[in-house]
Amino acid sequence: MLDLININLFPAFVLILVRVLAFFVTIPIFSYRTIPNQLKIGIGFFLAWIMLYSIPIPEVPFDGIFILLIIKEAIIGLLVGLIAYLILAAIQIAGGFIDFQMGFAIANVVDPQTGAQSPLIGQYFYVIAIIFLLTVDGHHLLLNGLFYSFEVIPIDSLIALNNLDFILRSFSQMFVIAFQLAIPIVGCLFLVDVALGIMARTVPQLNVFVVGLPLKILVSFLVLFMFVPFYIAIVQKLFSYTLETMQSLIHILGGA
Repeated sequence: MLDLININLFPAFVLILVRVLAFFVTIPIFSYRTIPNQLKIGIGFFLAWIMLYSIPIPEVPFDGIFILLIIKEAIIGLLVGLIAYLILAAIQIAGGFIDFQMGFAIANVVDPQTGAQSPLIGQYFYVIAIIFLLTVDGHHLLLNGLFYSFEVIPIDSLIALNNLDFILRSFSQMFVIAFQLAIPIVGCLFLVDVALGIMARTVPQLNVFVVGLPLKILVSFLVLFMFVPFYIAIVQKLFSYTLETMQSLIHILGGA
């Protein structure tokens, strides 16, 4: 009982709590505005309490280094959550590419989760991805990645921010993934544009601008419905890549 209220563990608890709360600021699912902040803080508090007795805890004194350790924990939590968000943001970017070709680019909606504008198809893809992650307990795997970070990056050591070009490569990889997700529908719409151009040259009486928009929307939805089963498989691989990217970043920050 005395060990549960050991005041010597309080500095370590504060460091763990800072990393957990910073992780919740940027990670998908846990960072959404629809989740009350009181709930986030409460979940973070109990997770930090559980981790305090689940991982090796060194003695962390209150001194001048403690402030640097707090800043370090906040940076780690933000970066690990951000790298996962960047990969999953490729889904919304792919939807933006598709909306631009469909003519839906002027009909963006406000995402209630983030409060930012989001393309229609991108929001549709993103909701499917989040439902898939919750179905396969992806949120538990994200928390497991956070727990793993304490084993690789101890709370009593500083990190060297000299190899963060990994984040830039992940950022560029996000656009590559978005292009790969959007290329089936965008490619079909390109062929529709070519067909409409040929029709405009052979049948000048046909108003291509009136016929083209409904035709592109129809073709987009037909291809989209056929693409959904493949999209689920892509989301599964994308989530696996997200976990691998988080693990790689943790090893880089840990100096491994």
